Amino acid sequence: MTLLRMRELRSLSDDDLRRKIADAENDLLRERGVAAMGGAPPSPGRMRALRTNVARALTVLRERSLAAVPTGGRPEEGPR
Repeated sequence: MTLLRMRELRSLSDDDLRRKIADAENDLLRERGVAAMGGAPPSPGRMRALRTNVARALTVLRERSLAAVPTGGRPEEGPR
């Protein structure tokens, strides 16, 4: 699995993003299991790439959820 670019992640729908997150977390769990049993993972950089992909996808979901929520309240007041 290669690193997913933010542009690619932003073009996906929310459902596709959640699916990517679930797949990456599942792969990461498998890689951690191999490492915990004392075996060397076939690609040491893969765990880092998986963690980075999960973080990037979660960031995009968080940005979308914050953009969807109206701020409400009073507008900012300037200095007095």
